[in-house]
Amino acid sequence: MSGEQLAVVIAAYNEGDRIAATVGTLTEAFPGAAVFVGDDGSSDDTALRASEAGAVVVSSGRTIGKGGAAGLAAEAALGTDPDLVLLCDGDLAGSAAALSALVAAVQRGEGDLAVAQFARKVGGGFGFAVGFARWAINNLVGLEMAAPISGQRAVRAETLKSVLPFAPRFGMEIGMTVDATRAGYLVFEVEVDLEHRATGRTWRGFLHRFRQLLDFVAVWLSRRLRNRFA
Repeated sequence: MSGEQLAVVIAAYNEGDRIAATVGTLTEAFPGAAVFVGDDGSSDDTALRASEAGAVVVSSGRTIGKGGAAGLAAEAALGTDPDLVLLCDGDLAGSAAALSALVAAVQRGEGDLAVAQFARKVGGGFGFAVGFARWAINNLVGLEMAAPISGQRAVRAETLKSVLPFAPRFGMEIGMTVDATRAGYLVFEVEVDLEHRATGRTWRGFLHRFRQLLDFVAVWLSRRLRNRFA
């Protein structure tokens, strides 16, 4: 790891069947890295399995949304004084090892915040939510992104500090990208071969993406107003 200290932050909600594999894979891929799981008030055994796998579990105690839970874990991770922080979702399981490409890209100096672009598309709906996210980022900071809401990100600690607290719920990634760019940091994408739990074209999947879209609109409005009154 080029002598730089790394901390890992995993966002998780009801990932009891995958979180241990995700934690174990990352622990093996990044020896010596402190691993923190931000548990968003899961109703299953996510917290227990993560702890048993060796992670430090930071639990919100109730469901407060991805941005809130991940933010608590990120604050804890920064307390270990890392140089870099790897952010990811809890459902990657064995494919999480591929995230080493993100960390390496930041270590090489390619930018300050590396975002994983999935090499293979799995599941999803008709693209309305992702399309809005892509448009919102471009509208706010002029940045073109193929994977605007990817939660798999490697970031320099100083950059991470500048984007905390995260935007609420699913607005987290759009907010990070916009806030980092406005602060003068370089955000870039890296294609990575990852697998995750995909939401298909079912009523649950469409409901999930509708909730995402509401959060995307909210974070776009908040960053638009913030810029106007800055």
